[in-house]
Amino acid sequence: MEIRKLSINDYEEIYDLWMSTPGMGLNDLDDSKAGIEKYLKRNPDTCFVAVIYGKIVGVILSGHDGRRGYIYHTAVSIANRNRGIGSALVDAALKALQDEGIHKVALVVFERNEIGNMFWEQKGFCTRGDLNYKNKALKELNRIDT
Repeated sequence: MEIRKLSINDYEEIYDLWMSTPGMGLNDLDDSKAGIEKYLKRNPDTCFVAVIYGKIVGVILSGHDGRRGYIYHTAVSIANRNRGIGSALVDAALKALQDEGIHKVALVVFERNEIGNMFWEQKGFCTRGDLNYKNKALKELNRIDT
C-alpha cells in the first residue's frame, strides 16, 4: 500500500469511493470537482489517498484555518477495511497538520454512522458534550447521503 498526496486528477476515483461508502454526507457544490480543486489549492499538503495496485482504496481530506485542523470525507473501500488503511491515512493527515503548526483537530461524523464513530473513537477522537454544532448554508446545497 502507498499513501500519497491527493491530486485533482484523483477526483473521479475518490468521488466513486465516497458514493460507495455508507454514512457519507456530500453536497453538490463543495464536493464537486471544482469544490475539491479549490480545497486542494488551499490545502495542498494535507490531503491523502491510499493506493493498492494502482487503485485508490482510501481517501482523507484535511486542512486548517491557521488555528484548527479539520478532517473531512475519510473513507476506505469496504473490501479493504480492517487492514490499517484508515489509520495510515489519519496518521499522514495528522502529521501533515502538525508539520504546519496545528495543535488541535476537529471533525464531524453523522450520529447514524456507527462504524465511523467507532473508528474515530479508536483513533482517540472524543465527542464533546459541551458544544453545539451550528451550521448555516450561504448558498443552497443539494445534500447527497450515502
